[in-house]
Amino acid sequence: QVQLVESGGGLVQTGGSLRLSCAASGRTFSTYQMAWFRQAPGKEREFVGISWSNGGTYYVDSVKGRFTISRENTAMTTYLQMNSLKADDSAVYYCAAGSVWAATMFREGEYRYWGQGTQVTVSS
Repeated sequence: QVQLVESGGGLVQTGGSLRLSCAASGRTFSTYQMAWFRQAPGKEREFVGISWSNGGTYYVDSVKGRFTISRENTAMTTYLQMNSLKADDSAVYYCAAGSVWAATMFREGEYRYWGQGTQVTVSS
């Protein structure tokens, strides 16, 4: 069993930065792939990026070069560093853990554990 708790959301101006944290409990954290999703009002939840258990990362094009996902296995925490924020980045951000593959990482249903979400609002 893994529990995920996000923190770090808030209000920031366009061009600003935020770092979200996702703290996990459970003994198998290091073996899970850790992903970030987001959901804007009136839109479906969308995949943002993933930290693979082997240290690799992947990002969708809309955040590539601006967002960075990292993880500290000893601290059982995943981070989402968001730079050069835009109004379109405003959303509730969720971290998720699961045993996914490259072909399935975009699918919400493939992730077994989810955090409660944290709101990010980017004002222009």
